[in-house]
Formats: sequence, C-alpha cells, structure tokens
Amino acid sequence: MASTASPYGFRAVNELGGLPYAGSTRQFLINPAGYNTNIFNGSIVAINTSGYINIVTTNGDDSTPFPAGTIGVFVGCSFVNAQGQTMYSQYYPANTASVQGSAITAYVIDDDRAVFQVQAAGTLAQTALGMNVFLNAVQSTSTGSTTTGNSTTAVSISAAATSGYAFRVVGFADVPGFSAVGDAFTDILVKFNPGAHSYSNATGVA
Repeated sequence: MASTASPYGFRAVNELGGLPYAGSTRQFLINPAGYNTNIFNGSIVAINTSGYINIVTTNGDDSTPFPAGTIGVFVGCSFVNAQGQTMYSQYYPANTASVQGSAITAYVIDDDRAVFQVQAAGTLAQTALGMNVFLNAVQSTSTGSTTTGNSTTAVSISAAATSGYAFRVVGFADVPGFSAVGDAFTDILVKFNPGAHSYSNATGVA
C-alpha cells in the first residue's frame, strides 16, 4: 500500500484509449558542452532555445506554467566516456560533456497522449478523477537518486478544475497490495493537458 512517500517520477503505462505503452521514445540532444543539472529517469523535460534538452524548472500550475518547449518524460541517455566507450545511463549526470565530438543523446517519451503513473504528495480521493494537478515541487538537480537514477518527482494534492494545471487525472493505480484510491500517498494516472506539452500548443520554443 502507498502508505509512505516514495515518489518515482512519471512512468508510462499506456495510451489514452487503453493501448499498451510499447516503449517508444524519441531521441534529443543534451548540450555537448555539458548541462549543470542532473536529469533523472521520470523527469519532465523541455527543449530550450538552443535546441537542447533541459529539465523543466516550473511547477506547471496556473502561475508558473511549463515552458512552451516541454516535450515529455526523460527515460535515460547515452554518451561516450573518456575511454571512448558508449555508456547508457538511467540518468544524465550533471556537467557530463561530450568526448571526441560525440553526441549526448537523451531518450524521451514525447507522446502527448501517453498516460503516466505518478505518486501524489498526499491523499487523493475518487473525487480527483477528471481534475487537474501540477508538480508538488520544482524539479532540480536533487529531485532524484544518483544511486538508482530515478526521479523523486511527485504531483500536488491540489486537484482542481483549474485549466492552467499541467496534468489531467485520468485514473488511479488501484493495485491490491500496492496502491488504492485514498492511500496516504495515492498513486494516480495522468496525461499532459493541452498547452502543457509542446505538441498540443501553438507556441514555439522562445
């Protein structure tokens, strides 16, 4: 049961309509000169004005919305180390720079119709279904574990009809022995709201 806070970021589970998530990702680049923030598996990321991937550092509520370039959920990266070996990593370690002109490749679930499982920072009741939520705290270089590589991002329990919130609650991770509606830290299913994802808003990266 989700009786303790154990957030794990965003995990893709399926598509709207119920089709299984098949594991598809799109490749983007991280600044080859190095980016000064860890990006953990399960973090929300965006394309910046230089065309590279950064972690999103706003909550996604109506006063601090996600940037227009928000592209999805980061699930790992690859880069060449100093020994010339291609490394595949669960997370991007801050300040990793490219070697010998190689690329730092980020793997991102960029489907704006994907449904993600995420833990709330407290209790959400059945009445939260169909409501909107946002991140419980701003993502940073420390919102994750450098041991597991996983994000520790959660969503707020401030579920509301507010149109400016980034995510729609579309279900609950109601799994016997693991999670139930109304648990102390409820595991929910969400999707990006229109406008919170780059593919569903009309504003380009700026």
